Amino acid sequence: MAKESTFKNMTITLLTITLLSSASLGFVYSFTKRPINDAKNAKVNGAISKVLPEFDNKPTAQSFEREVDGGKIIFYPATKNGEPVGTAIQTFTKNGFGGQVDLMVGFLPDATIHSIEVIAHTETPGLGDKMESGKSKFSVQFQGKNPSDFKLSVRKDGGNVDAITASTISSRAYCDAVQRAYDALIKEGGVK
Repeated sequence: MAKESTFKNMTITLLTITLLSSASLGFVYSFTKRPINDAKNAKVNGAISKVLPEFDNKPTAQSFEREVDGGKIIFYPATKNGEPVGTAIQTFTKNGFGGQVDLMVGFLPDATIHSIEVIAHTETPGLGDKMESGKSKFSVQFQGKNPSDFKLSVRKDGGNVDAITASTISSRAYCDAVQRAYDALIKEGGVK
C-alpha cells in the first residue's frame, strides 16, 4: 500500500535520503583521508630528497611555514652531521595557465639553486607540463644559479630564463614561484 504524498511524508523521505547520503560520504572521506595524506607526504618527501644534496636529518620534522602573497610557503631545513646543507622551500604561484603551480625549490646555504621539482599543477599536457623535470630540460637551467645575479624571468621579459616553447605563461609562472621562494629565503635570513 503506497503512502500518501503529503508534505510531511516528502520531508521525512528527503531527510532520510540526505542523512544516508551524508553518512556514506563521511564514511568514504574518513576511509580515504589517510591514504591521500600519506601520498601527499610521500610526494613532498620525495621532492625534498630530489632538490637538496644528501642530508641526514628529517627536514619535515623541522619544517616551518610563512604566509606570503595570500598563500603558504613551507621551509624544510636540511643538515648533514649537524651542518646546514640547504633548505627546500615548497612554494607556489597562482599565475599558471591552468591555475596554481606548486614547486619544491632546493637552495644551498649560499642561496644558490640546487634543483627544482614540480609538486602539482594543472598546466596543458604536452605544453605547460614540460616544466616537470622528467618531461623536459627546462628546470636544468636553474641549477647552480643564484637569483641574486640570475634574473628569474623569461628572456622575453628581460630575464635569464629560456621559456618553454609555446608555454610562456607557464614559464613565467614557474619563475614567479621560484622568485617567491628566493624572496622568502632571504627574508628569513637563510643565506650563509
